[in-house]
Amino acid sequence: MGIKEYLFAPRLDHRGWSTPSEASRLFFIIAMIGCGIWSWDLSQSNIIVFLCLLMLTSTPILSFGWWLISIVSKGIEPRVLTESVNNLDKSKKLPIHSFRKP
Repeated sequence: MGIKEYLFAPRLDHRGWSTPSEASRLFFIIAMIGCGIWSWDLSQSNIIVFLCLLMLTSTPILSFGWWLISIVSKGIEPRVLTESVNNLDKSKKLPIHSFRKP
């Protein structure tokens, strides 16, 4: 397993749902910190202006970055989120609608 497979492979949780890759998680942190530093300097320590600028600038940056990450990760085999996901006993898992009355 190379660095590309580690970073860009989608993660499967205990339900089998796809969760963001490691690259998406790292990109979120880096983008929010970068936008936060830039927004804080520009807002002159006004918290309301800071939050508005942060949301205004980070939304398109995150959308575009996640789109690029999804293009790169196409065709990479999904991996489990944690190794304990492989140890789940699937026979004891109840369906979502198992408690509905007939």
